[in-house]
Amino acid sequence: MKKFHLVLIKPSHYDDDGYVIQWWRSSMPSNTLASVVGLAEDSNERCVLGKDVDFRIHAYDETNTRINVRRIARLIRRKGGVVGLVGVQSNQYPHAMDLAREFRKLNVPVAIGGFHVSGSIAMLDEMPTELKEALDLGITLFAGEAEHRLDEFLIDAYKGELKPLYNFMNDLPDISDTPIPFLPVERIKRTVSGQTSFDAGRGCPFECSFCTIINVQGRKSRYRSGEDVANIVKRNLSQGVKRFFITDDNFARNRNWEEILDRLIGLREEVDIRFNLVIQVDTLCHKIPNFINKCVDAGVKRVFIGLENINPENLKEVKKRQNRITEYRSMVQAWKNQGVFTIAGYILGFPNDTKESILHHIEILKREIPIDLLEFFYLTPLPGSEDHKKMVESGAYLEPDLNKYDLCHVCSEHPTMSKEEWEDAYTAAWECYYSDEHSITLLKRARATGVNLGKMVSGITSFYGSVAFEHVHPLECGFMRRKSRRQRRSNLPRESILKFYPKYWGSVCNSNYQLLKRVAKFHRVRRALLKDPSSKEYSDLSLEKVTDNEIALLEMYTVTDAAKAAVEKEIKRRVRSARREALAE
Repeated sequence: MKKFHLVLIKPSHYDDDGYVIQWWRSSMPSNTLASVVGLAEDSNERCVLGKDVDFRIHAYDETNTRINVRRIARLIRRKGGVVGLVGVQSNQYPHAMDLAREFRKLNVPVAIGGFHVSGSIAMLDEMPTELKEALDLGITLFAGEAEHRLDEFLIDAYKGELKPLYNFMNDLPDISDTPIPFLPVERIKRTVSGQTSFDAGRGCPFECSFCTIINVQGRKSRYRSGEDVANIVKRNLSQGVKRFFITDDNFARNRNWEEILDRLIGLREEVDIRFNLVIQVDTLCHKIPNFINKCVDAGVKRVFIGLENINPENLKEVKKRQNRITEYRSMVQAWKNQGVFTIAGYILGFPNDTKESILHHIEILKREIPIDLLEFFYLTPLPGSEDHKKMVESGAYLEPDLNKYDLCHVCSEHPTMSKEEWEDAYTAAWECYYSDEHSITLLKRARATGVNLGKMVSGITSFYGSVAFEHVHPLECGFMRRKSRRQRRSNLPRESILKFYPKYWGSVCNSNYQLLKRVAKFHRVRRALLKDPSSKEYSDLSLEKVTDNEIALLEMYTVTDAAKAAVEKEIKRRVRSARREALAE
């Protein structure tokens, strides 16, 4: 039979020293890789290349797998095939290009797709230079989503007739009844928790100016059915995978959320397997009747919340109007009351921010909102966002190195802070939230609200340690850093053996030593809490029941004029609501 090999690679990106960020076990699974593998399997089953073609699919996540370019090139040159670099974000684009150049030098066809290509084509009037460079090297670009389009790409690749650009940005596909995402268990086992991912929906109806999702996946949401989601879970359960990350940017706004949760609740009873879910939600999800209860019944153990900021003026600046600070405490407590682990994102560097205001607001948040883990990001004009488009059009300064667009590097100028002050604020934010004192407070809250203390110790250690010891964001971290002397950024020199290996092993030993010290320290606290029956009764201001009059008392509601205005607006809303209820009676 004729042979054809589709090699799918989800690339990583470079650290500050120019080495590929890679781990023995990575933290986050790649949904894009799973989606494209599922589509490719369906194409194979339908024999789109012909019944006489032996079609093989190879999937690699570079965050936990070393890519052997020469071996892959030999396979494709001998048997035929194509390399697809999938899900490439802006910070991964420089490394993706380095990989693609190596493949092109070996005469291997290669394509690049993902958010950077799609976002740049969707938002910019002229194709940026880095995409033009790819086309000049004979690299194919794929913009948009592959559902209903992968067949065309595969047939062209098989014939050796790949187009320079496949642009489907103006025609986002319906994803209901499409092939389900899938990764084989040997790939999933390379993540720390053996977790896989899938999307139950795509797109977002909101208008946040820093967001790329609304411009790449659209503002009109598209959904999978409850049965499709159940089939994804069942297929993975059959290979022993029990942990799932639903990657929807906001699962609470998925039109089919109740159908999906009801089907998963039924599936838990049907298969009698305690699978777990992680979801992402907005700050008003608790207002949806039965949403949180059904999430818990379906197996949700963790939620990611786009808190972003506690200053309404900052939220208004980026069109995040759906976030109301007067709902933050109610929302977080609603999850905490169900024993669900809460993780929130917080953005630093809004136009109104100073280093002092940032640290002051974090202290307020620590006292008044019982978030378990908080992760910090620079406000970054990501290619594909409205912010980026406006800055390109106005000629404002933008960091030229795409590798730094990972949300943990400064990529633009701030109106009041210097680059150094902004970076100091970022470092200080992590130190402030994960201080020993507040980490112990987090453990006490976890004990009182039924959150697993062992997981809390792991969380506070890994989140702080990622930044302080490994110098990467927690979303990019993993277990046991792997580094290859030969896998360095193309514009940097290869270090000698005598320089590279002592530095590498010294870094590994030091970071793991520091992490173990923190783990040991907080496990002592954990054991003490477990031995103390009264620890279950712990309470502080953040855990106190939300009351109507607290909006006049808590500092979060009085710290800025915008916060005071938000409180006045909320009071008026409550008065109108009370009048409507009175009239209805």
